[in-house]
Amino acid sequence: MASSASSVITLNINGEKYTLPVDHRTTLLDALRERLALTGSKKGCDQGQCGACTVLLDGRRAVSCLQLAVAAEGREITTIEGVAEGEQLHPVQQAFLDLDGFQCGYCTPGQICSAIGVIQEHAAGWPSAVTDDLRPDAGPPPLTAEEIRERMSGNLCRCSAYVSIVEAVAQAAEAQPDARRAGLGPEPKEAVA
Repeated sequence: MASSASSVITLNINGEKYTLPVDHRTTLLDALRERLALTGSKKGCDQGQCGACTVLLDGRRAVSCLQLAVAAEGREITTIEGVAEGEQLHPVQQAFLDLDGFQCGYCTPGQICSAIGVIQEHAAGWPSAVTDDLRPDAGPPPLTAEEIRERMSGNLCRCSAYVSIVEAVAQAAEAQPDARRAGLGPEPKEAVA
């Protein structure tokens, strides 16, 4: 029995539904950029190592170059084009502008989507590799520069705007102490073991 190599899928992107036929091997990044003209997410390394293609899937960070489009069906996809509320920039976008958290801007969409995820994860109390106190009742660790650098380490910036990026994430987090209540997205889903 021959199997089909393509499917018609419906993707929920930035609150809108898009139905399109895709080859099963099509990445979410290629579907966004080449099929739907949502070019904010950038193709950097195409190997999941630079973070330029980071989007939010169900409120969690994901590198879209490693995510198959067919596997994203039925999930809430948020790209850089969907983080602002109309003309009002998202707090993370505003912080990047205020503190020059970008230079050439190529990595900025992925940095911003990742920063939104970082703030949500921190507000939910998720530890990082540098978190000292891992006790569940300890609550979120202080969002220090070291914590931000570790949490953002999957996003590379060839211009080396890292100092400004860390400051921008800290400013956005301070302005929105409770990420879920502040509209930074849904609470990240718990990992299934």
